[in-house]
Amino acid sequence: MDPKKILADSRTAMSKAVEHTLHEFSTLHTGKASPSMVESVHVEAYGSTVRLKEVAAITTPDARTITIQPWDKGLLRDVEKAIQTAKLGFNPTVQGDLIRCPVPELSRERRQDLVKVAHTQAEEGRVRVRTIRREANDALKKEKAAGKVSEDDLKRAEKDVQTEHDKFIADLNKHLAAKEADLLKV
Repeated sequence: MDPKKILADSRTAMSKAVEHTLHEFSTLHTGKASPSMVESVHVEAYGSTVRLKEVAAITTPDARTITIQPWDKGLLRDVEKAIQTAKLGFNPTVQGDLIRCPVPELSRERRQDLVKVAHTQAEEGRVRVRTIRREANDALKKEKAAGKVSEDDLKRAEKDVQTEHDKFIADLNKHLAAKEADLLKV
């Protein structure tokens, strides 16, 4: 495999790792209602487990409330139970054919806990980026061992992989700092 292809593949994989971490950050709520806070809750429906966004419409009529309207009215209680067991800090209430989840104001303790979770998610993202760097370097070394890449090209490609790695790690750190500031803002 060409060193440029290995670098391009690793760049794409690192980008996906950062995007995944940013998606994880979006599930951490800051006291402001967002559909992403409940979209990935797993609901027992139709004999299998599905994500909430696949069986219901999720809206935020105001900054402090999430409303969930299952397309099948028979799933109301299942959705309510799934939100309660997900331990998101919401107390869902069934009102007619929809479920209301008031988003409580975050306490100082809860904000600190969410910051810790954000740090854990960021570290998982950094580990993924480092793993991709290691895999790219291993692929480059295999190419050199096979005689397809010279020593100079190997060193240059490893340096390029490291540069990409550093760029994505810095991007993750920047987003973590922004999320932490958002979580701690009262």
